[in-house]
Amino acid sequence: MIDFLNVWKSFGGQPVLRGLSLSVRRGEILFVIGASGVGKSVTIKHVVGLLRLDRGEVWFDGQRVDQLSEAEFYAVRRRCAMVFQHSTLFDSLSVQDNVALPLEKHRRLSQREAREQALGFLDRVHMREFAAAFPAALSDGMRKRVAIARALTLEPECLLFDEPTTGLDPVSARRVDALIRELKESLQVTCSVVSHDLTSSFSTADRIAFIYQGRVQALGTPDELRRSSDAVVQQFVRGLADGPMETPGF
Repeated sequence: MIDFLNVWKSFGGQPVLRGLSLSVRRGEILFVIGASGVGKSVTIKHVVGLLRLDRGEVWFDGQRVDQLSEAEFYAVRRRCAMVFQHSTLFDSLSVQDNVALPLEKHRRLSQREAREQALGFLDRVHMREFAAAFPAALSDGMRKRVAIARALTLEPECLLFDEPTTGLDPVSARRVDALIRELKESLQVTCSVVSHDLTSSFSTADRIAFIYQGRVQALGTPDELRRSSDAVVQQFVRGLADGPMETPGF
């Protein structure tokens, strides 16, 4: 579904991605993990044109996308939606209207039709009962679920999650994990999840890509990474990634 081929990216002369290659299979949940600053979020932002690589190639469903214009990226973003670390909801709109907005804008539905369909998307993330609430009245985890409902309005084939459990309490984090798995199984949507939450990674992923020094250091199922003989992988898995594993970047 997604292919990164020898991707390089620097900021201010500081290399972050250094020849990264990675494939995301159709219909899987792939977690991208690693210490802070190794380029996890940088990697997935190339898929939807939020960043432009220095060299290499990025492909989405058989189409090379790294050379697309901003206008050409619109079609890619409809098929591959991104859920950002911060939910970016409109505080002045109710939960229902936040979800209805892209239905009006992108699918050209009337306000009434959009609001009706928004309830269905809120059902999918178990938030329908809060449709009339405003974002300020919700917990961080609830706002995250509303953001996921909004992303689903375009009926994407792929979802990109940037640190979906960061800042959430353990109970809320596990609910988000369960929702990602539920969406994958019920909608057959491909999910790529950037995370440093090892509990989420090892309980939710079909496969995990571990990034170190701008490249994929290890790739496999959760069990394969647990059993890895790679000392760097074991250091991270055991929660000892501070210090020498940190790499400057974004």
